[in-house]
Amino acid sequence: MKNLFRPGDTKTFQKTITEADFARFETGLVHPVCATFSLAQAVEWASRLFVLKMKDDDEEGIGTRLTIEHKGPAFAGETITITATVKSLERNELICTYEAKVGERLVATGETGQKILKKKKLQRLLQKPSETDGQSER
Repeated sequence: MKNLFRPGDTKTFQKTITEADFARFETGLVHPVCATFSLAQAVEWASRLFVLKMKDDDEEGIGTRLTIEHKGPAFAGETITITATVKSLERNELICTYEAKVGERLVATGETGQKILKKKKLQRLLQKPSETDGQSER
């Protein structure tokens, strides 16, 4: 892992809101605005831009936290600009704060966390446990 960034460093990602980003569930359309889950994906990507530069070829990032504090809506056709800012890097965990804005209008703030792990370790951690794991043989 390369330690290339310092607290205060920023990365920016822009996303134009489409109908595919609306809050929609099995019961239908909830609101014709950017849904929390769509915003979450864009926020994760903004902070991942740091990880892409930091990780070595045998490493990968995995999310450890995500908070979203909604401040206002983002409508279809609007472009959200997400600015992720390095808050800290402790061992192998990168913590970023972010702001999501449409122009000068604040849409959301929050924090993300991502750990950088060796791919082999990550594969082990993400293996589905067998049905008998953790149970005694009878």
